[in-house]
Amino acid sequence: MNGLLQLKGRFDKRGNEGIGPAGLPAHKKVTSEHIEKLISQLFKVKQYWSDKEDIGGLIVSVHYIRVVAKSNRLKALLSDVGKKPVDSIRGAKFVTGTDSVGKTIHKHVFTHYVQVSAIDKAINNLQIVKSIVDMDYNGCITAEDIEKLGKEKIYSHAEEIAKTTFVNAIIDCHFVEKFDVDEVKETITEESIITIYKTDIETRELLSRFGIDISESKIIGGTTVLLTPPQAKQLYVKAPYLIAMSVTDFSKISLEDDLFEDVEFNEDDCIIQPPTNEPTVGVIDTQFNKNVYFHKWVDYIPMLPSDILEPEDFKHGTAVSSIIVDGPRGNRGLDDGCGHFRVRHFGVSKQSGFSSFAILREIRKIVENNQDIKVWNLSLGSKNEIRENYISPEAAELDRIQSEYDVVFVISGTNTPDGKKHSDMKVGAPADSLNSLVVNSVDMLGKSASYTRRGPVLSFFHKPDICYYGGDGTKAEEKIAVCTDELGAIYLTGTSFAAPWITRKLAYLIYVMGLSREVAKALIIDSAAKWGPSGNVSDTMGYGVVPKHIEDILNTSDDEIKFIITGTTEDYETYNYTLPVPVVSGKHPYYAKAVLCYFPHCDRNQGVDYTGTEMDIHFGRVVTEKKNGTVKTKIKSIDDNRQTEEGQVMYEEDARNIFRKWDNVKRICEKVKERRVPKKSYDAGMWGIGVITKERVTSKNRSPLQFGLVITLKEMYGKNRIDDFVKMCEAKGWLVNRLDVQNQLDIYARAEEEITFN
Repeated sequence: MNGLLQLKGRFDKRGNEGIGPAGLPAHKKVTSEHIEKLISQLFKVKQYWSDKEDIGGLIVSVHYIRVVAKSNRLKALLSDVGKKPVDSIRGAKFVTGTDSVGKTIHKHVFTHYVQVSAIDKAINNLQIVKSIVDMDYNGCITAEDIEKLGKEKIYSHAEEIAKTTFVNAIIDCHFVEKFDVDEVKETITEESIITIYKTDIETRELLSRFGIDISESKIIGGTTVLLTPPQAKQLYVKAPYLIAMSVTDFSKISLEDDLFEDVEFNEDDCIIQPPTNEPTVGVIDTQFNKNVYFHKWVDYIPMLPSDILEPEDFKHGTAVSSIIVDGPRGNRGLDDGCGHFRVRHFGVSKQSGFSSFAILREIRKIVENNQDIKVWNLSLGSKNEIRENYISPEAAELDRIQSEYDVVFVISGTNTPDGKKHSDMKVGAPADSLNSLVVNSVDMLGKSASYTRRGPVLSFFHKPDICYYGGDGTKAEEKIAVCTDELGAIYLTGTSFAAPWITRKLAYLIYVMGLSREVAKALIIDSAAKWGPSGNVSDTMGYGVVPKHIEDILNTSDDEIKFIITGTTEDYETYNYTLPVPVVSGKHPYYAKAVLCYFPHCDRNQGVDYTGTEMDIHFGRVVTEKKNGTVKTKIKSIDDNRQTEEGQVMYEEDARNIFRKWDNVKRICEKVKERRVPKKSYDAGMWGIGVITKERVTSKNRSPLQFGLVITLKEMYGKNRIDDFVKMCEAKGWLVNRLDVQNQLDIYARAEEEITFN
């Protein structure tokens, strides 16, 4: 077996070299008839808002012809004094429609909050643009006309409208299908968590204008509020245009109560040594039973008053913590080699459930006050399905927490209630959290469990991330053995009991092996995916089943070289062109794969455009090209990713589906074939790593973002060339650390020693 290598080297950075002049897509055109329709629609929007002054502005929906890239969104229309159109975006969603040839596609809809002056300005500019198109282009302006206009020095309409504004308005007209005001229609019968669009008016003041009075404690994130059924109904009646999204406050939480089966056995071996300096994992769950044999390993903090608690409220949480502390004791077949973990257990819920809004507020406080804990397990989840066009409030808060703090959550993928087929039902909140590691369940044979729910999230993001053994069936050996009281073991099944095993592995990688959360998450995903194709991600099993033993994550076969790299993006491109991959007879006899993970800032108010940062991974041979007298170095990526190359055109939806654009997990992998064809070596056998970073919303204050990268090279003919690789890397200035488990255990033990000063 070859051990894991850690490479540290210098990454260079460079800014965006810029793009060419703005223009229409090739062979496209804009007619004055379409411009007239847009003008008419804006007049209707203005009329709709003529008697509504409560929100201090106007809310308008911009419907696009397809899923559009950031560069193809409004450039001129809806801009106001000192502001760009992007500044007024308050939400985004997908709708289903047809393209010009009748094919069913997704289309973007963006919601903007603007002043009436922005509408007036857009109408005025469109009227001028229409007049020019009628007069100079016979009512139809083409991509060729726009290109020609960009090259000409003479522009005869400068007094009416600037050339840049004219061109940008034409481009806007091409990509915009219509302007409208969207109203939400929904029947409210339960307490609801509702998110309203952000306006210039403070939320409590805004709601009071519609006769709704709430306290500050009912508000999270500025625009998300908890409303009673009468309050919610009043908002839907008086201001349906203000509602961005709503969900039921899930007072009933999916806790697998229907999956409990008491199958007791007496063990003489139920003894565990007292804790010393073992790592501490955070658990947020139902209550903890302090009578269990491992109680000394658990620091229990109840978050609910004791007088409302019943015996049933202590089962689920205790079962989860029993796996994290001492899971292998009752599950010998799942011994992972990770040892024991201490647990800080926060009891936030009853077995019957609790207010998700209350739990949201508690989780933030818990993480803020316990920043020594880096790994958290959350096996609570909603029985309700996630919504198609927005992230749940619970997941959004977890994603915010993980972008603000150096922590990672492991979340259970939720189970289907009785009577539901697993193939029909999407995961429940907070299993739609993108920054978290979401775990679904398989039976002991590795097949998807009967209670499994599915992704994706926002019709695009892969959830669950991975799966693990959570049990399935009626026999004891088909289930997970846990401890819930002093009487012995019981056997359970559910995603709640798959997630803690992944929590153990993640905690081992972060605390004991000293890896960053980004690298640890990437290693877990890489171990599950193995050498499967890049696009081979299941809606029920994610990237696959994680290996049982930690050694199978930290080690690889003799014909493979696996190494990890941590980097930080501070500019448009972060790159290194000096990775020496062994060359044999002028060729590289290797298959390659890579997994990139990062924890971006996320904004629920942006709807389907939820992640704020895109990292585009390029990994492959370094090629030097001469073109027009200029020498240019680039990476020939193993997945043929040329998104950012000059002259490359790709629809946004294709970029998302093929290269996972805007996903915070990127995995690229070459197919291992029977017919082995080594790659030609370029430029002294150098390979390169490049990360292209883009921000959804331009921000000068955005902090550098860390990424973790796991790369594996597989020798086509079974040779072990790891020593050659290490020597070559060191010769090129890389610091190479062979991650030895025993060495890391010794380092951890020394680091945790208490020093007494006399």
